Amino acid sequence: MTKLKRTNGLWCNGTPIRSIDLVRFGDVIELRLPEVPSVVANAVHSVPICFETADFVVYHKPPDLPVHPSQNHYTDTLGNCFCAAYPGLACRPVNRLDRNTSGLCVFAKSAYAANQLQYHLQKRYYAVVEGVLTGSGTVSAPIAREQESIIIRCVRADGKPAVTHYRALQHNDKYTLLQLRLETGRTHQIRVHMAHIGHPLAGDTLYGGRTDAIDRQALHCGRLILPLVQKTGTVTVGAALPEDMASLL
Repeated sequence: MTKLKRTNGLWCNGTPIRSIDLVRFGDVIELRLPEVPSVVANAVHSVPICFETADFVVYHKPPDLPVHPSQNHYTDTLGNCFCAAYPGLACRPVNRLDRNTSGLCVFAKSAYAANQLQYHLQKRYYAVVEGVLTGSGTVSAPIAREQESIIIRCVRADGKPAVTHYRALQHNDKYTLLQLRLETGRTHQIRVHMAHIGHPLAGDTLYGGRTDAIDRQALHCGRLILPLVQKTGTVTVGAALPEDMASLL
């Protein structure tokens, strides 16, 4: 309310009003919160859009593309592409993928949409791990930061709770394709948990994977179930397994 009053964001029937003004049955009240772009607009990449509404856009992010700006990546991220495509909107990624993880990534077009999506978004990941796994299972192991690193995570008793559910879809004598669902969203959770049970992701050198057949961690966000925000119902968006992962099988 403070921000709305300070920016003349309260409107009634197309006319600015004060918070103390009376309103009547049938009046149309608008709340106009100004957007504050927080990321430099730069269309450095052409990223495919899988689905879009007035409230959000779903990108199919390729590997080797950061989602949002960080140290050493200020202008070459998916966030920069979003701000170039939607001038005046703030950068609001709803789900964040590691730079070398491919797949579906959602950007909200408003603070309200971001809030609704954050708490109702369902994700399914696909990973190719080393070795043979069959059936399904759950890894429940706390994750903490390695004491000597700001990047690497590990399973440790004093870490934060983390739960990963997996189901084997197919395998050969060297690799297994898993579908994964997370109960928690810890940094590198899938990568850490799979390495913890002796099946690191193919290509994931940070957690013991080999790079003889793929040069990045074989992880892909392949399915999202999203609420339609201002309408009832949901939409399911899918993205096929990328060729570098499919070729392992």
